Amino acid sequence: MQIKCPLCKKKTTWEENPWKPFCSERCKLIDLGKWAMEDYKIPSRDDESENNKVEEEKR
Repeated sequence: MQIKCPLCKKKTTWEENPWKPFCSERCKLIDLGKWAMEDYKIPSRDDESENNKVEEEKR
């Protein structure tokens, strides 16, 4: 099965790919680094209420 690497969008195979869903170890490590540097965040309810307070203060 052919898939696209979520980072570089290069086509790769799912079968026998040790770095799934990435195409290479490099893409896998870049993605891990983004999580470590907090480039990716999963919003929590606290984040949403904080954003609402900031928006209200701007008005």
